[in-house]
Amino acid sequence: MWRLLIYAAFVAVLGFGGLVVLRQFAGAPSGVFSLGYSLISEVLLFAIVFGASLIMSQIEGRSPGVYGLPLRGAFGKLFWQGCLIGLIEISVLIGLIAAFGGYSFGGLVLHGKELLRWGVLWAVFFVFVGLFEEFLFRGYTQYTLAESVGFWPAAIVLSCLFGAVHLGNPGEGWVGAAGVVAIGLIFAFALRRTGNLWLVVGWHASFDFGETFLYSVPNSGLVLEGHLSNATLHGPDWLTGGTVGPEGSAFSFLTMGILAFAIHFLFPAKKSEPAQIQENQAN
Repeated sequence: MWRLLIYAAFVAVLGFGGLVVLRQFAGAPSGVFSLGYSLISEVLLFAIVFGASLIMSQIEGRSPGVYGLPLRGAFGKLFWQGCLIGLIEISVLIGLIAAFGGYSFGGLVLHGKELLRWGVLWAVFFVFVGLFEEFLFRGYTQYTLAESVGFWPAAIVLSCLFGAVHLGNPGEGWVGAAGVVAIGLIFAFALRRTGNLWLVVGWHASFDFGETFLYSVPNSGLVLEGHLSNATLHGPDWLTGGTVGPEGSAFSFLTMGILAFAIHFLFPAKKSEPAQIQENQAN
């Protein structure tokens, strides 16, 4: 447990330095959402939590890849499989909501170069969101806490924190947060089966990309600019998720359950322990 405290201290020190640099060279826009500033922030946040783990790897005498993001395989097959899974999940979820009359795509609001620009920016942004959030909740912290209390107790605690953090989003609610906890546990299951985080990074990124950009609906209670269409959600909250967005829909729990079974069959359990799998993939 002491290693988590040291890691948190390194994160705090690096975070303070990063904040100073960010404010010096990229002042925060006042009361206005800026995708460019948000992208810089996500890159910095990931650099902080991953940088702290690099320091810890030297202290612990381990390869940094054991914490979930081995260099070998970076943005490789697992990542792209995750991207496909995420797009399928959000597409099926939106399709189910639409089938019950809860979603309308509307008309396109982006065309030509603007469509390409926003599409690329959102794609890059959500890759870093996936890297940051997955490594924060299922990277070094998951690996180290699991050594003390076991894999699943650690995953439960960190997934609950994952959901609690999302409650700070405007428009988020308890049902949506419960969905975040559920997907956190499914991501942990995928980590256990694959041995690293590359699948869930792609999954996380593409689901958010599909939700925010492609289908233009609220993402964990956040309604952001630069979406593809003027889509609308209409109907009861159990169907659409209300202000939370599709993540708060009853169908979201159905699609997550199906995907948990899919992970079970697509990535069979190995005889090796998860830590040993991670050690092997990190080398």
